[in-house]
Amino acid sequence: MDPAPAGDGAAGRLSGMEPAASAALEQLWHAIPEARIVGGAVRDRLARRPVADIDLASPLPPDTVAARLKAAGLRVIPTGLAHGTITALVGARHFEITTLRRDVETDGRHATIAFIDDWQQDAARRDFTINAMSIDRAGTLHDYFNGAADLAAGIVRFVGDPAVRITEDYLRILRFFRFFARYARTEADPAALAAIGALHPGLARLSAERAWQEIKKILAAPDPRHALHLMRETGVLATILPEAGPLDGLDGMIAAAAPADPLLRFAALAEADPALAARLKLSDAERTRLALIQAAPLLAPDADDAALRRALADWTPESLIDRTWLAGGVDHAALRARLGETHRPVFPLKGRDVVAQGVAPGPAVGERLAVLRGWWREHGCTASRDELLRHLAMMMRNTDGDAS
Repeated sequence: MDPAPAGDGAAGRLSGMEPAASAALEQLWHAIPEARIVGGAVRDRLARRPVADIDLASPLPPDTVAARLKAAGLRVIPTGLAHGTITALVGARHFEITTLRRDVETDGRHATIAFIDDWQQDAARRDFTINAMSIDRAGTLHDYFNGAADLAAGIVRFVGDPAVRITEDYLRILRFFRFFARYARTEADPAALAAIGALHPGLARLSAERAWQEIKKILAAPDPRHALHLMRETGVLATILPEAGPLDGLDGMIAAAAPADPLLRFAALAEADPALAARLKLSDAERTRLALIQAAPLLAPDADDAALRRALADWTPESLIDRTWLAGGVDHAALRARLGETHRPVFPLKGRDVVAQGVAPGPAVGERLAVLRGWWREHGCTASRDELLRHLAMMMRNTDGDAS
């Protein structure tokens, strides 16, 4: 379908953008009027979702695009010239502009490309119909593969032959499930599933970091359960995440309206261990949080206030709340509310307080503090600094008496 008149300009078709973004686009179009908005910005606006990054394509060679932008007083960064991509800076905004291209040769992950000036040929090399649309300066929607109709119907469909698209770049298997989890409202395309089932071993070509980024995006969807079950049925989950256990726990967590938090959902999907974190190359922050989610104690739903304070003295409220979501089968809503409302107790003594009471600096200071903290926890984490100091004095008197 090409073209579909909009009648209200591209800024209108992308209405909802902040005025600064619309003004920046007009500056770009003044320099390169042939350019069109492509990809995710078109898809998300048609789906009435927030538009984040705005990418453009152009039939002009990248050096011509760069020269025109510079002549218009805009800064240009050659971010990916080998693939025809430059970045234009308009104020604080970044816009990637890529010359139309076709694949000359692919290795299942990267492609050797040639620049072209044919919009439909460029669209034909894209992954899914919903990502192959473009909007020009006049606001006309160019939709060569019925992406708008697929988007409206909730269909995620490869452009052309799914097997061809996948062997061009095996990452598209994970991207299929990511977009399926977010946009699908129908059963998965049988041709896509058949190709994925046959070709998923090619996922071994992906870097661990890239696979992890896609896993996170899948898990961040409002409800990724159907996508994950299809990943298991097609063999994809076993290929990229053999550590994944049964999906029941994750299903229950999502059914209970747990936050759409990819790391929390991942904790329900696979047991965290250093080997898994290292293989997927999780960030230090992700490793730490994942370990805390799975190591934090699970409090009983009817735990008393003293038990809550003891737990909060040792763990963050976030870790304890996260842990309740992994419990499965038990409603911890009231407990989560109490954890969020309970003041986190802080042990009021420092080593210098013990030294001030006459304990010589050294291991004995830490030993005394440990005993005092144990006593403080045992009594519900409510003893004040003065009470602890009195208890310390009593401990020291008893120790002196024993020594005599």
